[in-house]
Amino acid sequence: MTLARRHDEVDPVLPYAASALLDGLPGRTAVTLEERYGNGDLTAVLDALGVAGPFRVESPWELRDERGRHLIHAAGYAALPFGEAYPPLLDFVKVFLERNREAGLPQQSASIWRAALEANLVALVSRFAPSFEDGRVLFSNSGAEAVEAAIKLARAARPKATAFVNFRSAYHGKTHGALALTPNSEYQAPFLPLSPRTHTVAYGDLEAVETLLARRAREIVAVVVEPVQGEGGVITPPPGFLAGLGDAARRHDVLVVVDEIQTGLGRTGEWFASLAAGLEPDILTLAKPLGGGLVPVGATIARGEIVRALLPGFASKRHSSTFAGGSLAMAVALRSLDLIREEGLVRKAREDGSYALERLQAIQRRFPKFIQEVRGAGMLFGIQVQPVIGRLPLGTRRLLKYDDDTLAQLASALALRAFHLGGVHACVSLNNARTLRLTPALTLPRPLLDELLDRVERVASRHRRAWTMLPRLPLPRLARLMRLSD
Repeated sequence: MTLARRHDEVDPVLPYAASALLDGLPGRTAVTLEERYGNGDLTAVLDALGVAGPFRVESPWELRDERGRHLIHAAGYAALPFGEAYPPLLDFVKVFLERNREAGLPQQSASIWRAALEANLVALVSRFAPSFEDGRVLFSNSGAEAVEAAIKLARAARPKATAFVNFRSAYHGKTHGALALTPNSEYQAPFLPLSPRTHTVAYGDLEAVETLLARRAREIVAVVVEPVQGEGGVITPPPGFLAGLGDAARRHDVLVVVDEIQTGLGRTGEWFASLAAGLEPDILTLAKPLGGGLVPVGATIARGEIVRALLPGFASKRHSSTFAGGSLAMAVALRSLDLIREEGLVRKAREDGSYALERLQAIQRRFPKFIQEVRGAGMLFGIQVQPVIGRLPLGTRRLLKYDDDTLAQLASALALRAFHLGGVHACVSLNNARTLRLTPALTLPRPLLDELLDRVERVASRHRRAWTMLPRLPLPRLARLMRLSD
């Protein structure tokens, strides 16, 4: 019988050293490794479309794919407020790493970086929402984690209630609690039953919200809402909806949680889209732009009395996170707020967004059989393409034996490829098939913004009708894509 060797006697051989990767990996190595060891299905779909990368950064706003194609970066899911590796932010991080002498993970101590960011966030929110003057901040490592903290805060503040109100096509994350607030059967089905319990109503339907609160206010903890549904396809609510929602919730003593993870800190041309629309919530979540495209940072900001309900006295460990509040993350977030303010990016997003939306709408009017609709809020744009199935020969339609959702996702995938080939790096909308999003950096120079819009127009001009994207996908790629969708 052979005894296993002690682990400390084994020298593990790791295939890749970090320093070696600074020069990249040869050929398709990264794609092969991702498919084998990571989320292989996602990488395989992107590879079948020919858009899997990896991409090299040429400037904060420009990429180069593995074939040398030049791309204007309009993806990043709104988490890149300055683009990739923005020099003013990188310069600060270099100085921070050289000069900072504070503990990196100050869990059992005060932290100058965490304290300053807490103070700045409360000052920023309370500038537009006075009820947050005594606000408190809980940090986390992602938007979904920020939503989880918001759920716990709300439950603690209304302990006798158990249900939440959410909206169709909402997206709040995929951790267990956040997933319960994200009414997408594809994401939820394998994990039912989910908690918390939810009542889902149509987004923008104030009457439905008021009716539900009038009937069930005692059991409802909070209404959770996005001021613009990003993953839902850049859907903006009717005028007055957000303010009316806040009024209805106050009348029924129900809390309001606003998810500003994608819309907050300038993306829509306002510091906070909800507050600009007249909604003063009880809890507000932030994440994506707070990390400046460099580090993961989430923040949940709530009125003081709500935080005290969750964290009273010695019960202060009812909520914590090992890496939340780390000094590097806090420093990056502080500098990110500085840059948004110093460079006037909120106003720039509003002005550039209005200009770009007018141009995109003109493109849609010119090519309505390719682009069905264009939507926008600041520098957050949704381009909904027409269906690709319907004009194909009967034999081809019989070959593609897929449901409507799959066919809609096919249109979205083909559009992602078409824009990539046209030099635009876009992103899909997880809760609205056939809709691509453009989320360019708020710092994008106007000449590059014009070039981005010119490229969108050239893509539309090349296709004119959405169905023509399908025969332009090489047959081996189409066959692989169809196999992956089975």
